Amino acid sequence: MGARAYNFGAGPAMMPDAVIERIARDWQDFRGEGYSTLELAHRSEHFAGILSRAKADLRTLLAVPESHHILFLHGGATPHFAMVPLNLAREGQTADYIHTGYWSDKAMAEAAGLVNVRIAASAATSEFDRVPERAGWSLDPDAAYVHICANETIGGVEFAEYPDTGDVPLVADMSSCILSRPLDVSKFGLIYAGAQKNIGPAGLAVIIIRDDLLSRVRPGVPSVMNYARHVEWDSMYNTPATYLIWVAGLVFEHLLKEGGLVEMARRNAAKSQLVYDALNASRLYTNRIQTASRSRMNVPFFLREPRLETRFLDGARRRGLLNLKGHRAVGGARASLYNAMPLEGVQALVEYMTEFERKNG
Repeated sequence: MGARAYNFGAGPAMMPDAVIERIARDWQDFRGEGYSTLELAHRSEHFAGILSRAKADLRTLLAVPESHHILFLHGGATPHFAMVPLNLAREGQTADYIHTGYWSDKAMAEAAGLVNVRIAASAATSEFDRVPERAGWSLDPDAAYVHICANETIGGVEFAEYPDTGDVPLVADMSSCILSRPLDVSKFGLIYAGAQKNIGPAGLAVIIIRDDLLSRVRPGVPSVMNYARHVEWDSMYNTPATYLIWVAGLVFEHLLKEGGLVEMARRNAAKSQLVYDALNASRLYTNRIQTASRSRMNVPFFLREPRLETRFLDGARRRGLLNLKGHRAVGGARASLYNAMPLEGVQALVEYMTEFERKNG
């Protein structure tokens, strides 16, 4: 590859160089067959092997127990805001939601017409600067499920530990933190994640669902929104996103070669600590998230002098530090530090932040 910029975008996000090089090598002529991976037939033996390998590698990476099924579906995470209640809750039943920011709010709003959404805990009173203390949660033992957003991509809040919800299934949107560290999947009834952070290109969703929950789907749910139907058809009820699944499989293979999720956790902790140390020492930049809830994946920060924001972002862009502008809902800046972001990229960012403060602070 030529000169490589560091893409700090929240998604679609930076991908591993080795995977991009593999895509560039194979996409025009897949395994010498004379056709592109964009033309890969979903009923072919080649794709059957790709799908099987991708599932097996993901199961290995996350140590997914045999009690849980893995699905690769269209559309990213957002459709599952509605699919979760349709598949796990009876009509009129209550579901508990933990309100930690923008994306948990989106999930609640979508589910509200399908299930009785009950806010069991919220960080709204502290302007979403933390994950609510588990001791303060008010969970309903008869709820259909408990829903969390494991990492708030916009707010920069992450669950350091996942709660025990007893007999009530725990459901998690893990779009922006899946594969960033080891995970006890057995704690969860259902995990869903959009691919465009740590898995691959946008347009794909990974679902991990416990077998006993498949029978909960309510009558009349369209087949394409029925998890049990997708399990029955092995993610091929309708034509799967063959190219995206191929790329996701390459990412899984790459992560295994790099040392798996223990190694990813080590790298991600080191990268995020570099940025947080710079913010803690700064008089120009600020991050308002409580230390125990700070995300390792998405680090939002603000300049105490807003007039300097455009200058900061323009200077970063000239240095090949791209997509640092914060989400339109909150402004400021945001550095997303997913698995594919190398330590060198984070070091370059911190060096630039330090230099910019010295000149403008």
